[in-house]
Amino acid sequence: MGTKTPVGVQPGQALVPPRPTRVAAAETPRATMASPILVGATIVAILYFGREIFIPIAIALLLSFVLTPLVSRLRRLRLPRLVAVGVSVLLTLGIVGALGTLIGIQAADLVDDIPRYRATIERKIEGLRTSPVGHITDYVANIGRALHTGGQEQAKEPAQEAPQAAAKPPEPAPGLDPAKPGQKPVVVEVASTQPGPLEMLGTLLSPVLQPLATVGIVFVVLLFVLMQREDLRDRMIRLAGSSDLHRTTGAIDDAAGRLSRYFVVQLALNTAFGVVIGIGLYVIGVPNPVLWAIFSGLMRFVPYIGAFLSALLPIVLAAAVDPGWNMMIAVTILFLILEPLTGQVFEPIVYGQSTGLSPFAVLVSALFWTWLWGPVGLLLSTPLTVCLVVLGRHVEHLEFLDVLFGDRPALTPVQNFYQRILAGDSEEVLGHAELILQQCSLSSYYDEVVLKGLELAARDAARGVLTAQQKGAMRTALGELIADLSGRSDAGTETAGEGTEQACSPMPIGPAPETLPEAWSRQGAVLCVSGRGFLDEAAAAILAQILEKRGIGIRTVPFSDASSARIGRFEPGAARMACVVSLALTGEPTHLRRLVGRLQERMPGVPVLLGLWLAQNGQSERVARAKVGATDAAGQVASLREAIEAVLAAVQADIAAAPGADRAARAPEPADA
Repeated sequence: MGTKTPVGVQPGQALVPPRPTRVAAAETPRATMASPILVGATIVAILYFGREIFIPIAIALLLSFVLTPLVSRLRRLRLPRLVAVGVSVLLTLGIVGALGTLIGIQAADLVDDIPRYRATIERKIEGLRTSPVGHITDYVANIGRALHTGGQEQAKEPAQEAPQAAAKPPEPAPGLDPAKPGQKPVVVEVASTQPGPLEMLGTLLSPVLQPLATVGIVFVVLLFVLMQREDLRDRMIRLAGSSDLHRTTGAIDDAAGRLSRYFVVQLALNTAFGVVIGIGLYVIGVPNPVLWAIFSGLMRFVPYIGAFLSALLPIVLAAAVDPGWNMMIAVTILFLILEPLTGQVFEPIVYGQSTGLSPFAVLVSALFWTWLWGPVGLLLSTPLTVCLVVLGRHVEHLEFLDVLFGDRPALTPVQNFYQRILAGDSEEVLGHAELILQQCSLSSYYDEVVLKGLELAARDAARGVLTAQQKGAMRTALGELIADLSGRSDAGTETAGEGTEQACSPMPIGPAPETLPEAWSRQGAVLCVSGRGFLDEAAAAILAQILEKRGIGIRTVPFSDASSARIGRFEPGAARMACVVSLALTGEPTHLRRLVGRLQERMPGVPVLLGLWLAQNGQSERVARAKVGATDAAGQVASLREAIEAVLAAVQADIAAAPGADRAARAPEPADA
């Protein structure tokens, strides 16, 4: 999904319609906004009140993505679909049953040893109280209690209440007459009937009846999903759009492949983490290492707090088992090493781009699904959000899900650059440039990011939506950016990072410094003349900086120095070429014609290159194709790249025309397309 350019205000929107039309126009957006909100609230209510049904279905769908690769492999072995699905489901059911049995056995063993662990913990707590740390803690606690309640008043109250309680006569037992002494209370016994076999069976099965029913629903739904996989896919294609089967089929296959890869990799990684934790706890000597291995593997499905919970209980158990502190320290070190290693090293390697979630999406999804479905929702939060993001990536009406929760940048590099210079944040602009320049050359960054961002600014200026303050902030930010990048080399990079292919196209370098004629290396050999637009001066400075890095002498000339009032005092010096740079969209033909004419009159015989760097729009393209003044000898260019190529071509022509030069060896280099 590509990021769309924001649509601006269209002409005519500021007109005030008649009163009835205004009321109707005001009501239409409200109805349009209320409809998605109402639909979303209805869906959330259905998921909340129907969670007993939707939770098993969600688990079954997620398991189907995990088992689909296994079913496909069994199908390649010429097994019938029913057999392949049955084997996969039975294998999964056996694994779940084995894990449940192991958890039950290990938990029962742990419960039997709780009294012994309690005694160890009590001894450690008593040891802490008698230690210097315990004395300090008690002292601080006594001070806080005295300040909060007042110790003397608390001590006086029981002493005052004791005589009053002794003087008060005892009340007679209930049911006896106070006037008749010597009566004895009647003893009442409540006899309970023994429960029948069915009642005992119901009491024993009631705690596990609901989980067993949920497991049964999960596997029944899983069986049907795997059996009807192609039919469900066709129905999804029909819902998504059957008019474009090629695109829809590719989207469905990409979504299914991405989800299957993610869930399988996550399951394998969390299983490996649990196995390593179990082996480490067994070596350390922590009881029930199998239980904690399973628990750690399951808790890794829980974002953020899962790692903390998986380490907390084994650490507490180690403190309860060992009379000292060595076992607890060893378990803590084990988790402190394995958890960051798994989360920061192995997960980025094995996941790659398969998740597609931003950290914000993981946090919000954990909060939302936990509120909606409880602890089960916390376990399913990340997989369910991955499904929603993949769905939003391929369904146009759900694109907002990918924008909100996806890990891809919401803005393109060009839009990001323009937004930051519009805010006048020089530090953010430079930081954005540093990231792109890690994969791109300086000239490519200027040509494919900065100048395209300035095009957005020129369009907004032409529509009149930029204030004078914003224009001033943009000029300041651009000036600081160009000055900060003046010391950076323009050497290209061998590889381009993902998402920056267009910004990393190579720029022509030019002749070697030893072959550059002296006339072109002198200061002022190329005059970079800016137009009258508020961005033209920055564009001329960019061209001057790139030419200077190729060894060519440059001189920037502001528009005021070449104006009608000051052109008579303008000194061209040793200029070999003049480049007029303009980024404006409208109103330029007459202005440029006069500017070029003044330069030609002041510098006879010096070619003038007209740079209309926004020539891709209709107005500038028309001007670029026209004959403006006497610039036909130098020509017109529509980008920074073409301007650099034109200047280097003029340099190569002088080298080739030099007396005694080997013309074959010094032929002009072909320009990059």
